[in-house]
Amino acid sequence: MKETIHDYEDLLEMLDSLLREPTQFWDQFYSDREKGVPFFTNSPDENLVGYFENKLFRPGKVLELGCGPGRNAIYFAEKGCNIDAVDLSQESLKWAEERAIEKNVSVNFIKENIFELDIEEGTYDIVYDSGCFHHIAPHRRMSYIDLVKKALKPNGFFAITCFVEGGELGGAEISDWEVYRLRSLKGGLGYTEEKLRLIFRDFKEIEIRKMKVIEQPNVVFGVPDFLTALFQKN
Repeated sequence: MKETIHDYEDLLEMLDSLLREPTQFWDQFYSDREKGVPFFTNSPDENLVGYFENKLFRPGKVLELGCGPGRNAIYFAEKGCNIDAVDLSQESLKWAEERAIEKNVSVNFIKENIFELDIEEGTYDIVYDSGCFHHIAPHRRMSYIDLVKKALKPNGFFAITCFVEGGELGGAEISDWEVYRLRSLKGGLGYTEEKLRLIFRDFKEIEIRKMKVIEQPNVVFGVPDFLTALFQKN
């Protein structure tokens, strides 16, 4: 850690250091596959399935941010997409690769911090995030938005699934200031429709709604207390 802040990147690194080191945490988190975490299922998000069924999404080039064990990346591949799926956990990617082999689909899994990705501008038709954004600290949101903008082609789609405020599965009801006072995201930040609308105001809003609740296990994933949102690059 640098002793003196010389530029914006130094400031981001300093604020990162106030919070837990993510790679070690997520490797440990995914090392026990039997602990009953709802999104350990191997079924795609109901909203994602709906985007294809309603012809909003078509086969194309896709970037998934924080792919975890690969359930949505595999679905994209099954729908004929060319998918780059990124996660910083080697344990999650090992699991995801095993699942892709079982399903006989091709996914380009990338072990990397999303903020260190080297991508060409305007590469992707779709950027998808299921459960990554609510683990992004407030000081990294601008970098996150810049990443999505850079990745997408003109008129490309950006879809997100995240914790709602005060949900049973997660969704801390704390302010951005409190994140740094507590030095914690409290397991993942909660959002409202209004907050997502404000944060992603540079994009065209297609829809923001609560995830449909579907009894699990099922061929699609849908649980209470999640928000889903779909935006389009202007």
